[in-house]
Amino acid sequence: MTRESRLEGLYAVARMYYGEERTMESIAGELRVSRSTVSRMLRDAREAELVTISLRPPEAQRVEELARLISRQYGVQVQVVPAVPGDDQRERLRTVTEAGGALLDEMLEPGTTLGIAWGTTMAALLGAVRSRPVPGLRIVQLNGAINTEGSGLTYIATVLARAATRWDATVHQFPVPAFFDYPATREAMWRERSVQRVLATQREATVAVFSVGAFDAEVPSHVYTHNYLTREDLSSLRADGAVGDVCTVFLRADGTYRDIAMNQRGSGTAPDRLLRIPRRLLVASGSRKALPLRAALRAGVATDLVVDEVTARSLVALR
Repeated sequence: MTRESRLEGLYAVARMYYGEERTMESIAGELRVSRSTVSRMLRDAREAELVTISLRPPEAQRVEELARLISRQYGVQVQVVPAVPGDDQRERLRTVTEAGGALLDEMLEPGTTLGIAWGTTMAALLGAVRSRPVPGLRIVQLNGAINTEGSGLTYIATVLARAATRWDATVHQFPVPAFFDYPATREAMWRERSVQRVLATQREATVAVFSVGAFDAEVPSHVYTHNYLTREDLSSLRADGAVGDVCTVFLRADGTYRDIAMNQRGSGTAPDRLLRIPRRLLVASGSRKALPLRAALRAGVATDLVVDEVTARSLVALR
């Protein structure tokens, strides 16, 4: 018997057993062999990779249904990371940023310009991504990081340097305040040639990765806990109906943002500019981020979403 004819025999037995759902006894009777011979042939069919068997844990159906619901409602590609009983929010953040880092790695090609908005989630994600050289990769900062005390540059420089080391990339920092004191100051700064060069690089981005910020996230969002906003700023934001931010641009629950007073002083990349970037990966974890996450999705800022199961359920439950 040739190898090819033997494989054909194994395939015929496998098809009867798995495809037609026949019993081993029935197959043995038809072929006039013993039941143990049929069992060995099925084993050999699996070893020859004529048959593959996959197991789907119960949570797979749960997260797939959540992903379908979110994708259908907001028009994005969605990956929901299953929740593990007993995990706290920091552990869920870890698993989500690992999944987000893996997806981002798939998006990076030679010559990519990657826009990154700094924050707690992005710092965790950049610590989880696979190290590999990406020829010609440029990384550009999407929002300023200097806070009211004049610091913040060290934090963002460390985050971006980590990314540059992972991918052997060049970095274009955006050394301006996260929020200016006056809109006129920002307008004047935007006319500076050094700033215009960074803004031009932002416009050349082909991939962007960012998260959403929430006022009361379980794992605190960096912009709300490191002296970026005064009490007056927070009062102004709440008066304007802001529920959170994307790239330090504040959003209302319906996704609008243009007439929020703080945004006139911010340096972040607004949703209308993000929309010009072909691939936009939003990575979010934390049930208290569900409301700003919905606002971000309503604003259309993302093409791809990676979110944990707990946050996904909170998002779907919003009315």
